[in-house]
Amino acid sequence: MSDASTPDGPGTETTGDAGRTWVEFDDPADAAQRFRCDLTWLTSTYRCIFGCGCPGIDADRPDDGCCTLGAHFTDEDDVTRVAAVVDDLGDDEWQYRSWSGESGGWSEPEGDEVKTRVVDGACVFLNRPGFPAGAGCALHQAAVVRGVEPLTAKPDVCWQLPLRRTYRTVTENDGTSYLETSIGEYRRRDWGPGGHDFDWYCTSSPLAHAGGVDVTDGAAGGGRSGSEPLFRSSEAELRELMGDQGYAELAARCEVHLAAVAALVSSAGPIGPAGLAVAPGGRALLPLLVHPATLAARGASAS
Repeated sequence: MSDASTPDGPGTETTGDAGRTWVEFDDPADAAQRFRCDLTWLTSTYRCIFGCGCPGIDADRPDDGCCTLGAHFTDEDDVTRVAAVVDDLGDDEWQYRSWSGESGGWSEPEGDEVKTRVVDGACVFLNRPGFPAGAGCALHQAAVVRGVEPLTAKPDVCWQLPLRRTYRTVTENDGTSYLETSIGEYRRRDWGPGGHDFDWYCTSSPLAHAGGVDVTDGAAGGGRSGSEPLFRSSEAELRELMGDQGYAELAARCEVHLAAVAALVSSAGPIGPAGLAVAPGGRALLPLLVHPATLAARGASAS
């Protein structure tokens, strides 16, 4: 599915190329690092809707969500963390528990990388509908039952999505340099050419921005309830990615951004379809402040 400029149906996606408001600030815990964060994305009302109307990346397997292809591990520490959880899972928690040993293992190579094994068309850790413990990621379910954050149990790519952390070294004209760590949205194109083959992708869809969908926090592996901004609903993940002090700086800026949007709407009028504040007479006042899918979701809820 290619990006659409405006939504006209339940699964239609908004454009992934709209402008964004970014903020930069030094990491209080590391003088050699600076954060660059997408405020438009982090103040959106996105949340995972797995099990709550998610169409899935494969239209023929909607119950899989984004678990159809398995998950690639980032490094040995990633594998080791998941392996420790696997050792603690029981047959009543994991539908494919037999794959932990003699059945060939729960991981498999793909080129030079290692990923979770795909069994019966989806990730080996995905409990299917009808399983007594409930459908969803066995690792996520186990974390919820044990009262710990799912990020302590799942592969890095699974708990980080749809947040995307990237790095680059910035060299100044005087020869000094710093590490720039960007926190943004994992868009279709960030998966490479294959990302455009997904039948649906969540971050650009109003369905995943609380657009009239009842989303609940549970053991299935999905997101959290309500319509709170992403920087709050994904606080645990952002703290893990940025550290506590870095997150505190981010949260303060997100709160100011939300307040600015609210004041702008109150004084200048509504936010238009392109994410621009529109003054009386139709003049656009500021660059994009609100995520396009969040805007579309608000429109769907109001209609």
